[in-house]
This record gives sequence, C-alpha cells and structure tokens, in this order.
Amino acid sequence: MLQALTLNCTLKRSDPASPSSTARLLGEVEAEWRRLGVAVESIRAADLNLLPGVSSDEGEGDEWPAVRRRIMDADILVIGTPIWLGQPSSICKRVLERMDAFISEVDEATGYMPTYGKVAGVAVVGNEDGAHHVCAEVFQALVDVGFTVPASASTYWVGEAMGSTNYVDLERTPEKTAGTTRTLARLTAHLAGLLKASAYPSTKG
Repeated sequence: MLQALTLNCTLKRSDPASPSSTARLLGEVEAEWRRLGVAVESIRAADLNLLPGVSSDEGEGDEWPAVRRRIMDADILVIGTPIWLGQPSSICKRVLERMDAFISEVDEATGYMPTYGKVAGVAVVGNEDGAHHVCAEVFQALVDVGFTVPASASTYWVGEAMGSTNYVDLERTPEKTAGTTRTLARLTAHLAGLLKASAYPSTKG
C-alpha cells in the first residue's frame, strides 16, 4: 500500500475555534487518496518546534527529526501553504530549509538523496493572486532536494483581491479546485506506484 503524508504549513496552531483553509484543502486531497486506497497521515508544522537550520537535527528541543522520519516513511508528500505577501508561509520556508539537509545525505553507493523515488505535490490557498508563483517556489525546492514531481501536481484556490472570504468559509468546493485536487491525488499516487515498483537507476558508474 502506498503511504502519503500532508505537511500543513499554515501559520495557525491547531484550534477547533479557528479552522484553517490550508487544512481544508489538504483534507480534500487526503480524501481523494483514500478513495484510491492510499494510506494517509498529516502533520501541522505550526504545532511543532522546528528549529532554524539546514541539518536533519538541530539539537535539544528540535522536533524536525520526527517529521523527517515520517517523510522517509511516505511515498508521497504534499506540502500545503497559504499565501502571505505573495510568498509561501514562513513555516513553509522553514520546512524547505530543513529539507536542505537531504542534499548532504547522498548515499555513496547509489548517488541518491534519501528522497529519490518519493513523489511530491503542492496545495496553496490565499486571498490574492500568486498561487502559481508559490507553487513554482515550492516545486523548485522539492526537486532540488530529490523529490519527483508529476504532471499537474498542484491544487489551489485564491479569492478575490482584497477580499475577506477564506477557503474554509466556502459553502462548497469550487469544481475547478475539486478537479485539480482529484488530478493531484491520482497522478501523485500513479507515479509513486511506478517508482515504488521500479526505482531510479544508480547514478554511479
């Protein structure tokens, strides 16, 4: 069975009284995966103490090592982030910075980073334009640290410029967003299945 992980980079800590638009969109991705028989886990980064740095363990109190283990256990990773000032959230950037450690963890026998063969996607919400820009930033970082990105591996929703409606407040999911969410789930699962069955060849020799 394929294992998927969503990493929610909202700025909000878990609070039933203050629901997260990012959590709603990631929940819809997770529901699509479950229909495909994919096992799903989720992490909300704001609930954790992820210390600044670019190593896999920044010492006492750092909760990144546990997150890293769950990333390593997963076949698919989707990062969800809101848009703030046209950028991925600061928490999303912290997560990507911590993944920089993968570059220095190449297996000498194969030439692989530990993330080779893992598939990635991105989910973005916001009340301004910029979803494509945010997806591009996150995708580039994920590819740099060894993930494989399939076609159409993003889903997003952006509201009216200067508007006050958040994704979590919508009565129903817009069909365009629902369609891109279905596509993201299906294509990440498809590619992860292929890579699990047939790994990349060694870069050595």
